[in-house]
Amino acid sequence: MRTLTLLETTGKDAAAMNEAAPLLRATAVCKTYRTPDHIGRLVLEHVDFTLREGEIVAILGKSGSGKSTFLRILAGLIPPSDGGVQYRGQPVIEPAHGIAMVFQSFALFPWLTVLGNVELGLEAQGIAAAERRRLAVEAIDLIGLDGFENAYPKELSGGMRQRVGFARALVVNPDILLLDEPFSALDVLTAETLRNDLLDLWSESRIPTKGIVMVSHNIEEAVEMADRILIFGSDPGRINAEIPVPMAHPRVWDSPQFRQIVDQVYGLLTTVPGRDGRRGVKAEPISVGYRLPDAAVQQLTGLIDSLNEPPFNGHADLPHLADEVSLDDDELFPLLEALQLLGFAHVSGGDIDLNAAGRHYADADMQERKQMFADALMKHIPLAAHIRRVLDERPGHRAPAARFLRELEDHLSEEEAERVLDTLINWGRHAEIFAYDADDDVLSLENF
Repeated sequence: MRTLTLLETTGKDAAAMNEAAPLLRATAVCKTYRTPDHIGRLVLEHVDFTLREGEIVAILGKSGSGKSTFLRILAGLIPPSDGGVQYRGQPVIEPAHGIAMVFQSFALFPWLTVLGNVELGLEAQGIAAAERRRLAVEAIDLIGLDGFENAYPKELSGGMRQRVGFARALVVNPDILLLDEPFSALDVLTAETLRNDLLDLWSESRIPTKGIVMVSHNIEEAVEMADRILIFGSDPGRINAEIPVPMAHPRVWDSPQFRQIVDQVYGLLTTVPGRDGRRGVKAEPISVGYRLPDAAVQQLTGLIDSLNEPPFNGHADLPHLADEVSLDDDELFPLLEALQLLGFAHVSGGDIDLNAAGRHYADADMQERKQMFADALMKHIPLAAHIRRVLDERPGHRAPAARFLRELEDHLSEEEAERVLDTLINWGRHAEIFAYDADDDVLSLENF
């Protein structure tokens, strides 16, 4: 098995300068998207970041925090609205030679073979056909796909297709590898195998890559791979915390140090603004345009019931809870945030506790649960109170859902505004604070 070789550098002075400078630097990066009515939506705000040679950095944050947008700015795929990115001291204003990216979706051309897909990046660089083929075969062999050069994507498993994505990135001898949740579409065992293979290539210097930045939603995955973990906040996205991971590879998931870091990350990711789980701390109110978590009432009720029963009895370590209820981090976090927003639980330091309201809810019958949920919505969720107030004040007690959707679009993207309103409608109908006619897309008090 052959090792990919680094692209040659030009001049001793340039080499010395590059060794001293960081591989990648982002300075005060901001990104604003313009909506059709020209209202600016700030996605990233003054993000400063440095990638040093020889390190892996993981970025974690809830959905909508701008993680993938930031990664695409680093890659030169989209421009920042303000600030800038430098690769080895040079500005990144377009896709840069030396930076390669692996996407969450396999992003393969179905009409091309494995070999053809891997050759694409080399062809774009104008490399001759014979040399393209040699390098592509070398990369395919390196990533463990030898024998499948002439297979088409439809013939491959998900894990094999993602290996093609890695081979396509590695064939161009990247200095920097950017990974956008590359394991999230894979089953647990396949993802583990591919992570281990990549770490082996990295630790044994069998690839020329000098730095890796990865976006992930899996905490254990990030702690297993990264030397540093950045925690992104949201609305707008910014770096809220940085956690070093001072552990040699390979890392043992059950070791005390590993679990301690996992707990620390859980604690940071599950803190709602103004709701850090400490008793006696007054919660900071949220706005009508708050990005409500995508959490169905049925799931919230099931999680409260699970927490109230053995082995938890109202208190749980979050990693243990995730394993016990068989939820991925990206499924669990919205439920935890919702429980905090609604005032049913405290989350702090990687643990969750049902408070008195949460325990009362768990012990209540269906009708009392509905009333408690309604009271929580009206007290803690401004969008719910706003919708109910509008319906109360209108002579016919009816309003089109589009009216509230337009208000949310002042704060969120069209897609996120629609998702948030759908979530709130699910909550409000369950709590019977309003009715909803899906045929007419109208909210009303007609049934009350």
